[in-house]
Amino acid sequence: MRKICGLALLLCGLQWSAHAAEVRVAVASNFSAPMQKIAQAFEQETGHKALLSLGSTGHLYAQIRNGAPYQVLLAADDATPRKLEAEGLGVAGSRFTYAIGTLVLWSKQPGLVDDKGDVLRSGKFERIAMANPKLAPYGAAAVETLTQMGVWQSVQSKLVQGDNISQTYQFIATENAQLGFVGLSQIMLDGRVAQGSAWVVPAHLHAPIQQDAVLLTKGQDAPAAAALMRFLKSDRARALIRSFGYAL
Repeated sequence: MRKICGLALLLCGLQWSAHAAEVRVAVASNFSAPMQKIAQAFEQETGHKALLSLGSTGHLYAQIRNGAPYQVLLAADDATPRKLEAEGLGVAGSRFTYAIGTLVLWSKQPGLVDDKGDVLRSGKFERIAMANPKLAPYGAAAVETLTQMGVWQSVQSKLVQGDNISQTYQFIATENAQLGFVGLSQIMLDGRVAQGSAWVVPAHLHAPIQQDAVLLTKGQDAPAAAALMRFLKSDRARALIRSFGYAL
């Protein structure tokens, strides 16, 4: 009986591995940490492996337009996936919102950033970092925030721009900039800010950072790509997304 059960398990394992495949996923930089966790859970549950490529949404869009072999895009906005659908590079009807991002002003220095963001008005810093607003939705949200607060003109001479939100984080983490705008998910550990000081930017200061996923045409016949799109809507994936400070 034990031999029969063992053989059955072996056959199931062989069948599972035979159907396992890879899916190439373009991921907005701000979603790097949660997507790595999701990719691990996805492989455990389905056997499929997600190969992740990170970058600003603008750069990823350009790569897709130039023929990059991505099968799924997880953008940091909703406009880019919609544009790809309209251009025939995204599968019509596949787009959905997988997360709502949260913008945060962060410094590695404890006490520098207050809980109302008044440090932006005080000007008591030499450099402030943000992602390129032409490429990264979090950068665009930062510009909106600074404009709404009436400090955009006064901080422009102190700006350091990253190509994406990950590079922006590095500027602040290495203290090449004393503070800057990043995604809440980048500074969270076990449900709290890991180090330094931070101000969660109120939602009314910028347009919602609605992050959409879309199945790309290069993945429309790929079972692993379809499986990943389903998995992103699962309770397991949604719990991981929430744990990094995203809304759903």
